[in-house]
Amino acid sequence: MWIIYTLNGLYFAALLFLISLGLNIILGVMGILNLAHGSLYAIGAFIAAWIIITLGTQVPPFFLYVSLLSGLVGVGIVGFLMEKSLIRFMYKRTLEYQLLLTFGALMLLEDVIKMIWGGQAYYASAPFELLGKVDIFGNVYPAYFLFVMFIALIAGLLIWLFMSKTKLGIMLRAISLDREMATGLGLDITGLSTFAFVLGAGLAGLAGALVVPTTPALLGFGHEPLIFGFIVVVVGGLGSLKGALVGSLLVGFTRSFGIAVFPEIELPLLFLIAGIILVVKPEGLFGR
Repeated sequence: MWIIYTLNGLYFAALLFLISLGLNIILGVMGILNLAHGSLYAIGAFIAAWIIITLGTQVPPFFLYVSLLSGLVGVGIVGFLMEKSLIRFMYKRTLEYQLLLTFGALMLLEDVIKMIWGGQAYYASAPFELLGKVDIFGNVYPAYFLFVMFIALIAGLLIWLFMSKTKLGIMLRAISLDREMATGLGLDITGLSTFAFVLGAGLAGLAGALVVPTTPALLGFGHEPLIFGFIVVVVGGLGSLKGALVGSLLVGFTRSFGIAVFPEIELPLLFLIAGIILVVKPEGLFGR
């Protein structure tokens, strides 16, 4: 069963990587500690679940998998509206102000979810069931989990290419390194910050959409991923793509093996690891 535990760790890590990557972009570029990130994840799950249920078996399977991108697009639009109406006024505010407003946004988005989709759970397992299972060294394993790992890998590569090879990505990195100097050089800070928030929100929505074929979407769906996402950011380091990847793997494997071996202390162990890293290396493993 160790092979299964390892694969499960990679699956958890793939989802956490997408979530923490979005958190990293928003926190690194904008300096905003977004407590509503988990609600954006939940909205992505509900959007994808609703579309998959609506399509049902009336469309070819290919469209069911394409519909998972609806979480990315839909939450990107929500992120755009949220940044324009709320986040924009927090750039020069203190951390306490940010925490208060983003926590208020979390509560508001939870009510929006309840107003649109009600209080019942949404089951959208068709993509999971259609891919079936594969044999890996004598172990039967869901192929959909491998699909999620592949999508997370592709997303990570695209984000790396975008941030390191394109002019827009380099400008975002410049803002994250020195916002005052970037402003002095004439960069459009407001427009770039909006783009960063939309991108980060969209990644959270994509993670929510990818997980919903395996777990029903219901109220409070985004609270636990938000906690794990912050642990990954603390462990890996702010603004580091490598840190998000390594932190996600560390948390994913700890959670997978912890659930199997010592479920009673699985979550406290994650906080212990984060606490030790904060003491020894406050900027995280790859933070600068």
